[in-house]
Amino acid sequence: MAPDPSNSSSSSFILVGVPCLEAFSACLGTLFCSAYIIALLGNGVVLLVIGLDTSLREPSHCFLAMLAVVDVVMVTSVVPKMLSVLWLNSAEIGGTACFVQMFLVHSTTSEESGVLLAMALDRYVAICQPLRYRAILSHQTIACIGLAIVLRGLLVMVPLTWMVTSLPYCHSHVIPHSYCEQMAVAKLACADPRPSGLYSVAGSSLIVGMDVAFIAASYGMILNTVLGKQSCWKALSTCGCHICVMLLYYIPGIVSIYVQHFGSTMSVPAQVLLADLYLTLPTMLNPIIYSMRTKQIRGALLKMLFSRKVQA
Repeated sequence: MAPDPSNSSSSSFILVGVPCLEAFSACLGTLFCSAYIIALLGNGVVLLVIGLDTSLREPSHCFLAMLAVVDVVMVTSVVPKMLSVLWLNSAEIGGTACFVQMFLVHSTTSEESGVLLAMALDRYVAICQPLRYRAILSHQTIACIGLAIVLRGLLVMVPLTWMVTSLPYCHSHVIPHSYCEQMAVAKLACADPRPSGLYSVAGSSLIVGMDVAFIAASYGMILNTVLGKQSCWKALSTCGCHICVMLLYYIPGIVSIYVQHFGSTMSVPAQVLLADLYLTLPTMLNPIIYSMRTKQIRGALLKMLFSRKVQA
């Protein structure tokens, strides 16, 4: 039985889960729980291996560790509460917790895009400028890139969070979503939510547009460099896998934002599921596609497992 919104405190919200699919809540919860476990295990293994093996200190490994941290924060900010809604019918979320969740979700998506751009830059320098690799991507440069990625996510989200939290919520507190998505929350306000919506769309479009343009340029120069060489097919295979995962991240995200802001014939359940998959599917695939396909990380993991087996 769904909780009565009228019984919730005025400073809290009610998460619906996936509207119109309440009969499948247990199945959806199982799917997202499985994805969450895989994401935690995959990213946890990546962080453990990179942290324990001192030979994995190349810039590419630092970026993989950054990606794993962002993925863990992103998926953890959403899935546990989503599961409590789908499985336990614990739909109420405090106002502060809702806005914190909204901040974490949207700032980490910006940071994830920044890390993907940094990884594309790393691959470009490694393939197109191999002799200057260590000079260009020094430890100081890596630290500055990481700081810039985090600051960009924070600087974009602080004004948006302030705009949404300052809106008066005097009517319905029922969010037709499985987490506190910014536009879904802002639409509940009794004041005009369009300024925050326009800011969100403009900021997201700018970040995604710039990052995708630079990523595409990096891969274009990489492919131009390797064409005709013996490593061509290997590079094409690796780049193809990376591009497919990036498309799974960028396309659902930008479609979800535009659909919710401009309206669409897409049903509400489809919109919510698209937004949920946007946050869970890449975090599950990233460790497999980016890290486990890396020879050094696979070797370090096998060495750790083998040494533990020998000691046992």
